[in-house]
Amino acid sequence: MSIKNIFFDFDGVLAESVHVKTQAYYDMYLPYGKEIAEKVVAHHQANGGVSRFEKFKIYHLEHLGIEITQLQLDDLAQQYSELVIEKVVNSPEIDGASEFLEDFSGELKFWIITGTPTAEIEIITERRGIKHYFVELCGSPTKKWEWTEYLIEKYSLNREEILFLGDAMSDYKAAQISKLDFALRDYEETYELFKDYDVLKFTDFYDLQNKLKLK
Repeated sequence: MSIKNIFFDFDGVLAESVHVKTQAYYDMYLPYGKEIAEKVVAHHQANGGVSRFEKFKIYHLEHLGIEITQLQLDDLAQQYSELVIEKVVNSPEIDGASEFLEDFSGELKFWIITGTPTAEIEIITERRGIKHYFVELCGSPTKKWEWTEYLIEKYSLNREEILFLGDAMSDYKAAQISKLDFALRDYEETYELFKDYDVLKFTDFYDLQNKLKLK
């Protein structure tokens, strides 16, 4: 594997922030009943990396029988953002993440492709002090596979030299569509989703560095 470019997901890959997003969905739908809140969380956990805009449409229609307007969708997204952004900024990093970015930013090029809105991930990475490591930050509502194709074309990247680091099926599918190598951040929540998939797995960035034989 000859890697020159890395596409990073954010939550669960660079930061231990997946639980923050899960709790926010639960809290937002709990007023409609515990059963609905639990169904929302189950879908969210099985569909990590999917835009919150898409999820709110699904949850309101399937569980509440409500087809929400764009104005209502924007309001829900704003409520969600207010619940999570400070907690995501303060979430611990995946072990070795900052060190990896610092050590290899001179020889590799980095991008973020995330289900978090672009403006929000810019704020988060700025406040975490890592924004300068990335060529571009790419968020929702654009789908991840659309971002992979966009970046490949914009920067004339060789697909065989790109590694996508993710923890969700949307990350894996984007890598598959664009014919990219994929590595899974391996932790408890990803086990069931990927137990039948033969992919490179890493627990943290020290593990990833060792498996990629980077020095």
